[in-house]
Amino acid sequence: MKIAIYARVSTRKQDNDNQLLQLREFAAKQGWEIVAEYIDTVTGSGKKDRTRFDALMLAASQNAFDLILFWKLDRFSREGTRATLRLLTLLDSYSCRWRSFQEPFFDSCGVMRDVVISIMATLAEQERIAIGERTKAGLQRAVKAGRVLGRRPVTVDIASARKLQGQGMGLRPIAKHLRVSVNTLTRALRKAA
Repeated sequence: MKIAIYARVSTRKQDNDNQLLQLREFAAKQGWEIVAEYIDTVTGSGKKDRTRFDALMLAASQNAFDLILFWKLDRFSREGTRATLRLLTLLDSYSCRWRSFQEPFFDSCGVMRDVVISIMATLAEQERIAIGERTKAGLQRAVKAGRVLGRRPVTVDIASARKLQGQGMGLRPIAKHLRVSVNTLTRALRKAA
């Protein structure tokens, strides 16, 4: 059987290798041929593009493989019950099977499959909401403790920048000389004008 692996981590600090090693090993034990791997690093908020996921769904629609193996349903989708069921139903319409490595009961629960998926998708969506609420609470606590959030302010020596411009130097070399980005330099010059 030809399969595709899909993996997703939420931040650059996390590592896809944990998921990928287990998925590859499982596929090998089943005698499945891995024809593609699709890996996204993006939060599960459902608000950001998952380019590799979109490519996975396109390839599934083109019958590039028989099955998609993902580590856990919340790695596949945290968009809520309806969206998750829509995606899995769409895969079914492509004659593309799917399998959750951590939740093998999806394959064996027959008519109860949709109920189990609904519950799991709802739990995944609630976890996404809870993470957002914990993040907001943490930020509020930090502000109350006097921490300044966001990027540190960058000061640009406008006089030096203007002097270097007068000598015929371009924005990129000036930015490098002043150790700021070109965008920061451009904004500072506009603001000072």
